[in-house]
Amino acid sequence: MDSKILEIFIPGPAGRIEAKYYKSKKNTSPIALMLHPHPQYGGTMNNKVVVDTFNTFMENDFSVCRFNFRGVGKSDGDFDNGQGELADAAAALDWLERENFDNSQCWISGFSFGSLIAMQLLMRRPEINRFIAISPQPNVYDFSFLSPCPTSGMVVYGKKDELVPENYIKELNSRLSAQKGIKVEFENISEANHFFSKSENLLIKSLNKYISKESALY
Repeated sequence: MDSKILEIFIPGPAGRIEAKYYKSKKNTSPIALMLHPHPQYGGTMNNKVVVDTFNTFMENDFSVCRFNFRGVGKSDGDFDNGQGELADAAAALDWLERENFDNSQCWISGFSFGSLIAMQLLMRRPEINRFIAISPQPNVYDFSFLSPCPTSGMVVYGKKDELVPENYIKELNSRLSAQKGIKVEFENISEANHFFSKSENLLIKSLNKYISKESALY
């Protein structure tokens, strides 16, 4: 399976962006972009949760891309406190859309810090019609910009997340569930911590169930 994953460089605002890309053979396949955790805490596109999510999209016949934010791996530039990283994500999405101009759906997904950038990109790009936020940190980052949240999606988190007290997630849930016209599914994995150590299979199962169900609607 790995032989079909291409190593590529995407032109970005701070220079080249190192990425991995899988193109579905199916015409009009949906597309997905996957964003990694915080670069200053060791986050890269080869993070286990990021790779598992990438593979789950791939197995559901998406054309999918994951990339390193500026200053990570072989990507040019330096960490930019979220602003530059958002610009990198926008450039990667532009590239992915050009490669798949006939796509039937556009998904964005992010893990931890990546989920913050994913949701910010979601607010700016009306063509994104589903999102998956994994281990968001509403206790660290302000998610109040999600008012209103423009599309349906899923939030997955570990019940034993050591970095995010559950009441912050519940508050985010009540804010998003009050919004009309969208449905955000919150799913907790009971034994999981922030990084889903030892709970990867449960995370993959949960992702696969949501992706296969929602992508079948189109």
